[in-house]
Amino acid sequence: MNDNRDNIDFASTDIGKLFRRFFFPTLWGMLFSMAFILTDGIFVGHGIGPDGLAAINLVGPIMMVISGMGMMFGMGASVVAAIHLSKGNVKAARINVTQVFMAGATVSLLMGLVCYCFPRQVLTLLGARGAIYGAAYEYYIWFIPTCLLMMIETIGLFVIRLDGSPRYAMLSNIIPAVVNIVLDFVFIFPCHWGLMGASLATDIGGLVAVAMVMHYMLFRTKTLKFYRLKRTRTSLALTLRNVGYMVKMGASGLVGELAVAVMMLAGNLAFKHHLGTDGVSAYSIVCYLFPLVYMLYNAVAQSAQPIISYNYGARQHQRVFKTISMSLTISIVLGVVITLLFLFLAPWIVQIFLDGGEKAARLAANGLPYYATGFVFMAINICVTGYYQSVERAGVAVVFTIMRGILFIIAAFAAMPLLAGEKGLWLAVPTADLLTTVAIAVYVLVDQRRIRRALQ
Repeated sequence: MNDNRDNIDFASTDIGKLFRRFFFPTLWGMLFSMAFILTDGIFVGHGIGPDGLAAINLVGPIMMVISGMGMMFGMGASVVAAIHLSKGNVKAARINVTQVFMAGATVSLLMGLVCYCFPRQVLTLLGARGAIYGAAYEYYIWFIPTCLLMMIETIGLFVIRLDGSPRYAMLSNIIPAVVNIVLDFVFIFPCHWGLMGASLATDIGGLVAVAMVMHYMLFRTKTLKFYRLKRTRTSLALTLRNVGYMVKMGASGLVGELAVAVMMLAGNLAFKHHLGTDGVSAYSIVCYLFPLVYMLYNAVAQSAQPIISYNYGARQHQRVFKTISMSLTISIVLGVVITLLFLFLAPWIVQIFLDGGEKAARLAANGLPYYATGFVFMAINICVTGYYQSVERAGVAVVFTIMRGILFIIAAFAAMPLLAGEKGLWLAVPTADLLTTVAIAVYVLVDQRRIRRALQ
Protein backbone atom coordinates (compact mmCIF):
# COMPACT_ATOMS: atom_id res chain seq x y z
CA MET A 1 0.00 0.00 0.00
CA ASN A 2 1.28 3.47 -0.84
CA ASP A 3 2.25 5.76 2.02
CA ASN A 4 -0.54 8.27 2.41
CA ARG A 5 1.36 10.54 4.77
CA ASP A 6 2.69 13.88 3.58
CA ASN A 7 6.15 13.12 5.10
CA ILE A 8 5.85 15.93 7.64
CA ASP A 9 8.69 16.38 10.11
CA PHE A 10 7.30 18.34 13.08
CA ALA A 11 10.69 18.66 14.75
CA SER A 12 12.92 20.26 12.11
CA THR A 13 10.88 21.57 9.16
CA ASP A 14 10.83 25.37 8.91
CA ILE A 15 7.84 26.67 10.90
CA GLY A 16 6.50 28.78 8.04
CA LYS A 17 6.63 25.87 5.61
CA LEU A 18 5.20 23.48 8.22
CA PHE A 19 2.34 25.83 9.05
CA ARG A 20 1.48 26.30 5.36
CA ARG A 21 1.34 22.52 4.83
CA PHE A 22 -1.33 22.30 7.51
CA PHE A 23 -3.09 25.61 7.06
CA PHE A 24 -4.01 25.56 3.37
CA PRO A 25 -5.51 22.05 3.29
CA THR A 26 -7.35 22.80 6.54
CA LEU A 27 -8.54 26.15 5.18
CA TRP A 28 -9.75 24.67 1.89
CA GLY A 29 -11.60 21.92 3.70
CA MET A 30 -13.30 24.44 5.97
CA LEU A 31 -14.07 26.76 3.06
CA PHE A 32 -16.08 23.99 1.45
CA SER A 33 -17.83 23.35 4.75
CA MET A 34 -18.54 27.08 4.84
CA ALA A 35 -19.87 26.89 1.29
CA PHE A 36 -22.32 24.22 2.41
CA ILE A 37 -23.49 26.27 5.40
CA LEU A 38 -23.92 29.31 3.18
CA THR A 39 -25.79 27.49 0.41
CA ASP A 40 -27.94 25.72 2.98
CA GLY A 41 -29.01 29.12 4.28
CA ILE A 42 -29.61 30.39 0.76
CA PHE A 43 -31.71 27.37 -0.23
CA VAL A 44 -33.72 27.43 3.00
CA GLY A 45 -34.20 31.21 2.91
CA HIS A 46 -35.43 31.25 -0.68
CA GLY A 47 -37.02 27.81 -0.85
CA ILE A 48 -38.76 27.76 2.53
CA GLY A 49 -38.65 31.33 3.84
CA PRO A 50 -37.84 33.23 7.08
CA ASP A 51 -39.66 30.65 9.24
CA GLY A 52 -37.33 27.97 7.89
CA LEU A 53 -34.28 30.01 8.85
CA ALA A 54 -35.74 30.69 12.29
CA ALA A 55 -36.50 26.98 12.84
CA ILE A 56 -32.96 25.91 11.93
CA ASN A 57 -31.55 28.64 14.15
CA LEU A 58 -33.56 27.35 17.11
CA VAL A 59 -32.23 23.80 16.61
CA GLY A 60 -28.68 25.06 15.98
CA PRO A 61 -27.47 24.89 19.62
CA ILE A 62 -27.82 21.09 19.56
CA MET A 63 -25.38 20.93 16.65
CA MET A 64 -22.98 23.21 18.52
CA VAL A 65 -23.05 21.03 21.63
CA ILE A 66 -22.34 17.78 19.76
CA SER A 67 -19.78 19.42 17.50
CA GLY A 68 -18.13 20.72 20.67
CA MET A 69 -18.03 17.23 22.14
CA GLY A 70 -16.27 16.06 18.97
CA MET A 71 -13.77 18.91 19.21
CA MET A 72 -13.17 18.15 22.87
CA PHE A 73 -12.39 14.50 22.17
CA GLY A 74 -10.50 15.19 18.94
CA MET A 75 -8.40 18.10 20.15
CA GLY A 76 -7.64 16.43 23.46
CA ALA A 77 -6.51 13.23 21.73
CA SER A 78 -4.44 15.22 19.26
CA VAL A 79 -2.62 17.13 22.01
CA VAL A 80 -1.90 14.01 24.09
CA ALA A 81 -0.98 11.80 21.12
CA ALA A 82 1.30 14.49 19.64
CA ILE A 83 3.25 14.68 22.90
CA HIS A 84 3.57 10.88 22.96
CA LEU A 85 4.81 10.88 19.36
CA SER A 86 7.38 13.59 20.14
CA LYS A 87 8.81 11.21 22.76
CA GLY A 88 8.73 8.18 20.45
CA ASN A 89 5.90 6.41 22.27
CA VAL A 90 3.84 5.32 19.26
CA LYS A 91 1.95 2.58 21.14
CA ALA A 92 0.58 5.05 23.70
CA ALA A 93 -0.52 7.40 20.90
CA ARG A 94 -2.37 4.56 19.15
CA ILE A 95 -4.07 3.52 22.37
CA ASN A 96 -5.22 7.10 23.00
CA VAL A 97 -6.65 7.41 19.49
CA THR A 98 -8.55 4.12 19.80
CA GLN A 99 -9.92 5.07 23.19
CA VAL A 100 -11.14 8.47 22.02
CA PHE A 101 -13.01 7.03 19.03
CA MET A 102 -14.75 4.52 21.30
CA ALA A 103 -15.67 7.24 23.81
CA GLY A 104 -16.99 9.54 21.09
CA ALA A 105 -19.16 6.82 19.56
CA THR A 106 -20.60 5.87 22.96
CA VAL A 107 -21.40 9.43 23.98
CA SER A 108 -22.95 10.26 20.59
CA LEU A 109 -25.29 7.26 20.78
CA LEU A 110 -26.41 8.17 24.30
CA MET A 111 -27.08 11.78 23.31
CA GLY A 112 -28.99 10.62 20.25
CA LEU A 113 -31.26 8.46 22.39
CA VAL A 114 -32.01 11.38 24.71
CA CYS A 115 -32.80 13.70 21.79
CA TYR A 116 -35.10 11.16 20.14
CA CYS A 117 -36.91 10.17 23.34
CA PHE A 118 -37.60 13.71 24.59
CA PRO A 119 -38.12 15.93 21.51
CA ARG A 120 -40.79 18.20 23.00
CA GLN A 121 -38.78 18.89 26.14
CA VAL A 122 -35.61 19.62 24.16
CA LEU A 123 -37.33 21.90 21.65
CA THR A 124 -39.20 23.78 24.37
CA LEU A 125 -35.92 24.35 26.17
CA LEU A 126 -34.50 25.79 22.93
CA GLY A 127 -37.39 28.26 22.69
CA ALA A 128 -39.45 26.51 19.98
CA ARG A 129 -43.00 27.46 20.92
CA GLY A 130 -46.17 28.44 19.15
CA ALA A 131 -46.29 28.59 15.36
CA ILE A 132 -42.57 27.94 14.92
CA TYR A 133 -42.65 24.64 16.86
CA GLY A 134 -43.87 22.52 13.93
CA ALA A 135 -41.12 23.74 11.60
CA ALA A 136 -38.47 23.30 14.28
CA TYR A 137 -39.67 19.75 15.00
CA GLU A 138 -39.59 18.82 11.30
CA TYR A 139 -35.95 19.89 11.04
CA TYR A 140 -34.95 18.56 14.46
CA ILE A 141 -36.19 14.99 14.15
CA TRP A 142 -34.34 14.39 10.88
CA PHE A 143 -31.23 16.33 11.88
CA ILE A 144 -30.18 14.28 14.93
CA PRO A 145 -28.25 11.66 12.86
CA THR A 146 -26.11 14.47 11.43
CA CYS A 147 -25.06 15.55 14.88
CA LEU A 148 -24.06 12.01 15.82
CA LEU A 149 -22.06 11.54 12.63
CA MET A 150 -20.48 14.94 13.14
CA MET A 151 -18.81 13.82 16.36
CA ILE A 152 -16.98 10.92 14.69
CA GLU A 153 -16.04 13.11 11.73
CA THR A 154 -14.61 15.83 13.96
CA ILE A 155 -12.51 13.40 15.99
CA GLY A 156 -11.27 11.78 12.79
CA LEU A 157 -10.12 15.05 11.21
CA PHE A 158 -7.91 15.88 14.20
CA VAL A 159 -6.36 12.40 14.15
CA ILE A 160 -5.82 12.40 10.39
CA ARG A 161 -4.03 15.76 10.49
CA LEU A 162 -1.78 14.59 13.31
CA ASP A 163 -1.03 11.41 11.34
CA GLY A 164 0.49 13.67 8.71
CA SER A 165 -2.30 13.72 6.12
CA PRO A 166 -3.85 17.21 6.11
CA ARG A 167 -4.73 16.79 2.43
CA TYR A 168 -6.86 13.73 3.12
CA ALA A 169 -8.50 15.62 6.00
CA MET A 170 -9.23 18.40 3.49
CA LEU A 171 -10.91 15.93 1.12
CA SER A 172 -12.92 14.58 4.05
CA ASN A 173 -14.37 18.08 4.35
CA ILE A 174 -14.72 18.90 0.67
CA ILE A 175 -16.42 15.77 -0.67
CA PRO A 176 -19.19 15.62 1.98
CA ALA A 177 -19.75 19.36 1.55
CA VAL A 178 -20.27 18.95 -2.21
CA VAL A 179 -22.66 16.06 -1.57
CA ASN A 180 -24.55 18.26 0.91
CA ILE A 181 -24.86 21.16 -1.50
CA VAL A 182 -26.13 19.05 -4.40
CA LEU A 183 -28.65 17.11 -2.32
CA ASP A 184 -29.77 20.24 -0.48
CA PHE A 185 -30.82 21.80 -3.78
CA VAL A 186 -32.45 18.62 -5.07
CA PHE A 187 -34.42 17.88 -1.89
CA ILE A 188 -35.61 21.47 -1.27
CA PHE A 189 -36.50 22.56 -4.81
CA PRO A 190 -37.30 19.69 -7.23
CA CYS A 191 -38.47 17.31 -4.47
CA HIS A 192 -40.18 20.00 -2.33
CA TRP A 193 -39.27 18.15 0.88
CA GLY A 194 -38.81 21.36 2.86
CA LEU A 195 -36.91 21.23 6.15
CA MET A 196 -36.95 17.43 6.12
CA GLY A 197 -35.08 17.54 2.81
CA ALA A 198 -32.51 19.99 4.21
CA SER A 199 -31.91 17.62 7.15
CA LEU A 200 -31.66 14.51 4.98
CA ALA A 201 -29.11 16.14 2.69
CA THR A 202 -26.95 16.94 5.68
CA ASP A 203 -27.39 13.41 7.08
CA ILE A 204 -26.13 11.86 3.86
CA GLY A 205 -23.18 14.26 3.68
CA GLY A 206 -22.27 13.36 7.26
CA LEU A 207 -22.44 9.66 6.43
CA VAL A 208 -20.00 10.20 3.54
CA ALA A 209 -17.62 12.05 5.89
CA VAL A 210 -17.65 9.27 8.48
CA ALA A 211 -17.10 6.67 5.75
CA MET A 212 -14.01 8.56 4.59
CA VAL A 213 -12.65 8.85 8.14
CA MET A 214 -13.14 5.13 8.78
CA HIS A 215 -11.58 4.24 5.42
CA TYR A 216 -8.49 6.20 6.39
CA MET A 217 -8.25 4.76 9.89
CA LEU A 218 -8.68 1.17 8.69
CA PHE A 219 -6.74 1.14 5.42
CA ARG A 220 -4.54 4.22 4.93
CA THR A 221 -3.11 5.33 8.26
CA LYS A 222 0.56 4.65 8.92
CA THR A 223 1.30 5.67 12.50
CA LEU A 224 -1.98 6.32 14.35
CA LYS A 225 -3.60 2.95 13.72
CA PHE A 226 -6.35 1.47 15.86
CA TYR A 227 -4.97 -0.61 18.72
CA ARG A 228 -6.68 -3.71 20.04
CA LEU A 229 -7.68 -2.97 23.64
CA LYS A 230 -7.96 -5.65 26.31
CA ARG A 231 -11.40 -6.48 27.69
CA THR A 232 -10.55 -6.39 31.37
CA ARG A 233 -11.49 -4.20 34.31
CA THR A 234 -7.95 -2.87 34.43
CA SER A 235 -8.08 -1.93 30.75
CA LEU A 236 -11.45 -0.25 31.23
CA ALA A 237 -10.12 1.72 34.19
CA LEU A 238 -7.09 2.84 32.14
CA THR A 239 -9.38 3.82 29.26
CA LEU A 240 -11.54 5.94 31.55
CA ARG A 241 -8.44 7.57 33.03
CA ASN A 242 -6.92 8.31 29.61
CA VAL A 243 -10.18 9.58 28.16
CA GLY A 244 -10.63 11.77 31.23
CA TYR A 245 -7.22 13.36 30.67
CA MET A 246 -7.92 13.89 26.96
CA VAL A 247 -11.26 15.44 27.84
CA LYS A 248 -9.43 17.79 30.21
CA MET A 249 -6.97 18.77 27.47
CA GLY A 250 -9.74 19.31 24.93
CA ALA A 251 -12.29 20.87 27.26
CA SER A 252 -11.98 24.35 25.82
CA GLY A 253 -13.05 22.96 22.43
CA LEU A 254 -16.32 21.80 23.98
CA VAL A 255 -16.74 25.00 25.96
CA GLY A 256 -16.07 26.98 22.77
CA GLU A 257 -18.89 25.21 20.94
CA LEU A 258 -21.13 25.49 24.01
CA ALA A 259 -20.36 29.19 23.93
CA VAL A 260 -21.64 29.35 20.36
CA ALA A 261 -24.78 27.52 21.49
CA VAL A 262 -25.20 29.99 24.35
CA MET A 263 -24.70 32.86 21.94
CA MET A 264 -27.40 31.47 19.65
CA LEU A 265 -29.81 30.69 22.48
CA ALA A 266 -29.30 33.95 24.38
CA GLY A 267 -29.51 35.89 21.12
CA ASN A 268 -32.68 34.11 20.05
CA LEU A 269 -34.35 34.93 23.38
CA ALA A 270 -33.16 38.55 23.37
CA PHE A 271 -34.13 39.21 19.74
CA LYS A 272 -37.48 37.48 20.23
CA HIS A 273 -38.18 39.61 23.32
CA HIS A 274 -37.24 42.93 21.74
CA LEU A 275 -38.01 42.43 18.01
CA GLY A 276 -40.32 39.39 17.75
CA THR A 277 -40.10 36.59 15.18
CA ASP A 278 -38.64 38.94 12.56
CA GLY A 279 -35.82 39.63 14.99
CA VAL A 280 -35.11 35.92 15.35
CA SER A 281 -35.10 35.53 11.56
CA ALA A 282 -32.69 38.47 11.25
CA TYR A 283 -30.45 37.03 13.94
CA SER A 284 -30.54 33.65 12.19
CA ILE A 285 -28.58 35.22 9.33
CA VAL A 286 -25.86 36.15 11.82
CA CYS A 287 -25.96 32.59 13.15
CA TYR A 288 -25.43 31.29 9.61
CA LEU A 289 -22.54 33.69 9.04
CA PHE A 290 -20.89 33.33 12.46
CA PRO A 291 -19.76 29.70 11.92
CA LEU A 292 -18.13 30.78 8.65
CA VAL A 293 -15.98 33.32 10.49
CA TYR A 294 -15.44 30.94 13.40
CA MET A 295 -14.26 28.21 10.99
CA LEU A 296 -11.62 30.50 9.50
CA TYR A 297 -10.16 31.26 12.90
CA ASN A 298 -10.41 27.58 13.84
CA ALA A 299 -8.52 26.68 10.66
CA VAL A 300 -5.63 28.76 11.95
CA ALA A 301 -5.84 27.34 15.49
CA GLN A 302 -6.19 23.72 14.34
CA SER A 303 -3.28 24.10 11.91
CA ALA A 304 -1.05 25.42 14.69
CA GLN A 305 -2.15 22.87 17.31
CA PRO A 306 -0.20 19.74 16.22
CA ILE A 307 2.92 21.83 15.55
CA ILE A 308 2.75 23.52 18.94
CA SER A 309 1.90 20.33 20.85
CA TYR A 310 4.65 18.26 19.21
CA ASN A 311 7.37 20.87 19.74
CA TYR A 312 6.14 21.61 23.25
CA GLY A 313 6.53 17.91 24.06
CA ALA A 314 10.02 17.98 22.49
CA ARG A 315 10.90 21.14 24.50
CA GLN A 316 11.52 23.15 21.33
CA HIS A 317 10.20 26.38 22.86
CA GLN A 318 11.52 28.71 20.16
CA ARG A 319 9.54 26.79 17.53
CA VAL A 320 6.45 26.99 19.72
CA PHE A 321 6.86 30.79 19.98
CA LYS A 322 7.29 31.15 16.21
CA THR A 323 4.14 29.11 15.57
CA ILE A 324 1.92 31.09 17.95
CA SER A 325 3.29 34.39 16.59
CA MET A 326 2.51 33.34 13.03
CA SER A 327 -0.98 32.07 13.86
CA LEU A 328 -1.82 35.24 15.81
CA THR A 329 -0.70 37.48 12.93
CA ILE A 330 -2.73 35.53 10.38
CA SER A 331 -5.80 35.54 12.65
CA ILE A 332 -5.69 39.33 13.10
CA VAL A 333 -5.28 39.94 9.36
CA LEU A 334 -8.27 37.67 8.66
CA GLY A 335 -10.26 39.53 11.32
CA VAL A 336 -9.58 42.91 9.70
CA VAL A 337 -10.51 41.68 6.21
CA ILE A 338 -13.76 40.03 7.36
CA THR A 339 -14.74 43.10 9.37
CA LEU A 340 -14.34 45.35 6.32
CA LEU A 341 -16.43 42.98 4.19
CA PHE A 342 -19.29 43.03 6.70
CA LEU A 343 -19.10 46.80 7.17
CA PHE A 344 -19.34 47.65 3.49
CA LEU A 345 -21.30 44.74 2.01
CA ALA A 346 -23.95 44.07 4.68
CA PRO A 347 -27.06 44.70 2.48
CA TRP A 348 -25.74 42.44 -0.29
CA ILE A 349 -24.77 39.73 2.16
CA VAL A 350 -28.26 39.74 3.69
CA GLN A 351 -29.93 39.52 0.26
CA ILE A 352 -28.12 36.24 -0.31
CA PHE A 353 -30.44 34.76 2.34
CA LEU A 354 -33.63 36.83 2.19
CA ASP A 355 -35.45 39.15 -0.18
CA GLY A 356 -34.46 42.73 0.60
CA GLY A 357 -38.10 43.70 1.12
CA GLU A 358 -38.54 41.39 4.12
CA LYS A 359 -38.56 43.13 7.49
CA ALA A 360 -36.09 40.56 8.80
CA ALA A 361 -33.72 41.41 5.95
CA ARG A 362 -33.84 45.13 6.77
CA LEU A 363 -33.14 44.43 10.43
CA ALA A 364 -30.17 42.21 9.54
CA ALA A 365 -28.72 44.71 7.04
CA ASN A 366 -28.79 47.45 9.66
CA GLY A 367 -27.34 45.23 12.38
CA LEU A 368 -24.52 43.33 10.65
CA PRO A 369 -22.05 46.27 10.61
CA TYR A 370 -22.38 46.60 14.39
CA TYR A 371 -21.97 42.87 14.85
CA ALA A 372 -18.81 42.85 12.72
CA THR A 373 -16.93 45.21 15.04
CA GLY A 374 -15.89 42.30 17.26
CA PHE A 375 -14.26 40.03 14.67
CA VAL A 376 -10.67 41.09 15.35
CA PHE A 377 -11.12 40.53 19.09
CA MET A 378 -12.70 37.13 18.38
CA ALA A 379 -9.66 36.20 16.25
CA ILE A 380 -7.26 37.02 19.08
CA ASN A 381 -9.35 35.12 21.65
CA ILE A 382 -9.60 31.91 19.60
CA CYS A 383 -5.90 31.95 18.73
CA VAL A 384 -4.74 32.48 22.32
CA THR A 385 -7.08 29.88 23.84
CA GLY A 386 -5.93 27.40 21.18
CA TYR A 387 -2.32 28.02 22.21
CA TYR A 388 -2.96 27.41 25.91
CA GLN A 389 -4.82 24.23 25.06
CA SER A 390 -1.96 22.98 22.89
CA VAL A 391 0.61 23.34 25.71
CA GLU A 392 -1.43 21.45 28.32
CA ARG A 393 -2.75 24.57 30.05
CA ALA A 394 -6.32 23.59 29.39
CA GLY A 395 -7.59 25.24 32.57
CA VAL A 396 -6.53 28.68 31.33
CA ALA A 397 -8.13 28.03 27.94
CA VAL A 398 -11.38 26.91 29.55
CA VAL A 399 -11.55 29.97 31.81
CA PHE A 400 -11.13 32.39 28.90
CA THR A 401 -13.65 30.47 26.79
CA ILE A 402 -16.23 30.52 29.60
CA MET A 403 -15.64 34.23 30.13
CA ARG A 404 -16.06 35.01 26.46
CA GLY A 405 -18.81 32.65 25.44
CA ILE A 406 -20.99 32.32 28.50
CA LEU A 407 -20.51 34.91 31.25
CA PHE A 408 -19.84 37.96 29.08
CA ILE A 409 -22.32 36.90 26.37
CA ILE A 410 -25.24 36.49 28.77
CA ALA A 411 -24.40 39.74 30.57
CA ALA A 412 -24.03 41.61 27.27
CA PHE A 413 -27.36 40.40 25.85
CA ALA A 414 -29.03 41.45 29.11
CA ALA A 415 -27.35 44.86 29.41
CA MET A 416 -26.59 46.15 25.91
CA PRO A 417 -30.23 46.44 24.67
CA LEU A 418 -30.99 48.51 27.78
CA LEU A 419 -27.99 50.76 27.12
CA ALA A 420 -28.16 51.10 23.32
CA GLY A 421 -31.59 49.80 22.24
CA GLU A 422 -31.72 47.78 19.01
CA LYS A 423 -28.05 48.51 18.28
CA GLY A 424 -27.20 46.98 21.64
CA LEU A 425 -28.60 43.63 20.50
CA TRP A 426 -26.10 43.53 17.66
CA LEU A 427 -23.24 44.86 19.82
CA ALA A 428 -23.67 42.21 22.54
CA VAL A 429 -21.31 39.63 20.99
CA PRO A 430 -18.60 42.20 20.08
CA THR A 431 -18.75 43.52 23.64
CA ALA A 432 -18.18 40.03 25.04
CA ASP A 433 -15.18 39.50 22.72
CA LEU A 434 -13.67 42.89 23.61
CA LEU A 435 -13.93 42.20 27.34
CA THR A 436 -12.30 38.79 26.86
CA THR A 437 -9.40 40.27 24.88
CA VAL A 438 -8.79 42.76 27.70
CA ALA A 439 -8.84 39.90 30.25
CA ILE A 440 -6.36 37.90 28.13
CA ALA A 441 -4.02 40.89 27.81
CA VAL A 442 -4.02 41.40 31.57
CA TYR A 443 -3.39 37.70 32.21
CA VAL A 444 -0.50 37.51 29.73
CA LEU A 445 1.19 40.56 31.28
CA VAL A 446 0.86 39.15 34.82
CA ASP A 447 2.03 35.71 33.65
CA GLN A 448 5.10 37.16 31.94
CA ARG A 449 6.04 39.11 35.06
CA ARG A 450 5.70 35.94 37.13
CA ILE A 451 7.97 34.02 34.75
CA ARG A 452 10.62 36.81 34.79
CA ARG A 453 10.62 36.87 38.59
CA ALA A 454 11.03 33.08 38.69
CA LEU A 455 14.05 33.30 36.38
CA GLN A 456 15.78 36.03 38.39
